[in-house]
Amino acid sequence: MVAGIGGASLGTEILKCLTLADRYAVYGCDISQLAFGHYQAGCQQPFLVDRENYIESVLDVCGKAEIEIIIPGGEEPLSLLSAARERLLQAGVGLAANSEAVISRFSDKQTTFRILTELGFSVPKTLTAGSVADLEDMNVPCVVKPAAGSGGSSFVFLAGDREEALLYVDYLVKNGKQAIVQEYISAEEGEFTIGVLSLPDGKLSWSLALTRIFESKLSVLLKSKAGIISTGYSQGLIDDFPELRAAAEKIAVAIGSTGPINIQGRVRDGQLMPFEINPRFSASTYLRALAGFNEVDIYLQYVINGILSKPAALRSGYYLRSLDEVFVSADKVIS
Repeated sequence: MVAGIGGASLGTEILKCLTLADRYAVYGCDISQLAFGHYQAGCQQPFLVDRENYIESVLDVCGKAEIEIIIPGGEEPLSLLSAARERLLQAGVGLAANSEAVISRFSDKQTTFRILTELGFSVPKTLTAGSVADLEDMNVPCVVKPAAGSGGSSFVFLAGDREEALLYVDYLVKNGKQAIVQEYISAEEGEFTIGVLSLPDGKLSWSLALTRIFESKLSVLLKSKAGIISTGYSQGLIDDFPELRAAAEKIAVAIGSTGPINIQGRVRDGQLMPFEINPRFSASTYLRALAGFNEVDIYLQYVINGILSKPAALRSGYYLRSLDEVFVSADKVIS
């Protein structure tokens, strides 16, 4: 069961990975009747779940469909399901996710960069901001974003000066979000998204890196004289990139990862500078599956059958994305 299958989302990409593996009975659930995944090829049966009683509703549909494993399809389902991990296990449902400790720590950017700094990793200068005084020591241009919940580059801004940065900080605060400000790293040496899969026992499985291209507006959140910010729709060149993969794997081991994580970063002087760590599968997971690393399938085969599969031979090349469409007649809308 994939929980959270809205359109152009992590959940729908996970559905594609499961369909590609061709060995699972795949179900999906979402709080919206019009979530794209309800009508996506490969979803054996979709379920509508109750937003107000989410865990109870998810457990109910898992029972109806005799679900063995549930995979969070987004940040909010991940947070809710991780907190209810014991209830899921009591109902006989496993959660395909990292440990609760890793999810909790690395879903918060303040904590993320504090931990990475303490572990000795190079990271962009990052600080919590609430006033202009907090910005005195920050280089500009800089990136302003929420401490939590910025998946897909939601509420992420690029400020050319401190005055502009303060406007964005005020905007986030007024919307009930804790703002952090981060040094902007140029995209000159490349921006990378790296999926690293560790197993529940902490053993490292594999990793795969994609260097982003910005030829399509689908992958560009904003572009100005100050620089460029990407969206959550990664596309670009997948290749071996051994040094960058090694750097990402070192982070995964150091933080005690026991599942999927995605590290996003730019390169400065040949060194990976992570600006985001997502403690989950990422929306580029299907691109990696097409390249030979179906991390969703590898993780599930290990958890379900104790089999550690190796990735297929790497298909190096460019992986491009676009939008997909589906027609749903009014009488076919799930209820």
